[in-house]
Amino acid sequence: MMCERWSIFSHICDTCRDEFLTPSLYKRKILGSIPVYSFFSYSDIEPLLLTKHTDLGYYLYTIMARRSMQHFAKEWNYEKKVASISIDDHVKSGYAHTAILNRALKSPLITPLYGKLRAAKQHKYAGKSVEERLANPREFQYVPFDEKEVILVDDIVTTGTTLTEAAEMLHAQGKKVILCLTLTDAQTQA
Repeated sequence: MMCERWSIFSHICDTCRDEFLTPSLYKRKILGSIPVYSFFSYSDIEPLLLTKHTDLGYYLYTIMARRSMQHFAKEWNYEKKVASISIDDHVKSGYAHTAILNRALKSPLITPLYGKLRAAKQHKYAGKSVEERLANPREFQYVPFDEKEVILVDDIVTTGTTLTEAAEMLHAQGKKVILCLTLTDAQTQA
């Protein structure tokens, strides 16, 4: 996929995985105090992100999830069990790309939940300005769940408006968003 070398058992060869998909931790905050952690430089994975609504995207998102989210879940230590919620995990092209990321977080301390926070509006946000995003909120629909503390999961943070809107919705329901995880932050470059 990346170098066009033949790879028998994977869509990305081992060399490209090591060169382009070795996670680094990037951090920013939303709502003043909620950390948003991203794992890859945007320029390193931009072509992979563009596959998210294709058959190939399922495999590439699974690879990226294992190298980032799954590793995070294995290493993460917290005083109690929390839920992880994938943002807007609607199924498109046979799968939900954010659900793939969320599934990789399953661990003794993290319980992935699905279908708990979905956008009522299906506005296209890619490449849009902050003003456009604020003028067209996603209007998340919340489905109740028991856990009080939450990790929000999305594939990319651009302006932070989606994660902010999702966190505000959960806070209004008495939940505490302790952090957000994304594959990449559009502000990061190699």
